[in-house]
Amino acid sequence: MADGKYILDGHTPVPVDLMTWARWYENADRRVALTEIRPGIVVSTIFIGSDMGFGLGRPLLFETAVFDDYGGSEGDRYATWDEAVAGHVATVAKLEGQLSAATSELSSDRA
Repeated sequence: MADGKYILDGHTPVPVDLMTWARWYENADRRVALTEIRPGIVVSTIFIGSDMGFGLGRPLLFETAVFDDYGGSEGDRYATWDEAVAGHVATVAKLEGQLSAATSELSSDRA
């Protein structure tokens, strides 16, 4: 497991020792996806590089989080790049649906 640290080779996580990870992490582009839903609401998916599953099952190396004007919220974690992309898309769709429903409800309340 190499200390639970990973770097990306393309989109593939590769286990490495702590020093290799630290050197790579310093300047790495870890972004998988970034979507602004509306001003002040952003969904971000990144490669964490550390196993957030803590060795229990598949390594969880990617995370999607939602940020708004009040801060961020911890989100879902994934083992692969493809899962992270799919999770990002699902989170964006869910938020857009919730915001659309809330907007519709407000509009009907005002009518």
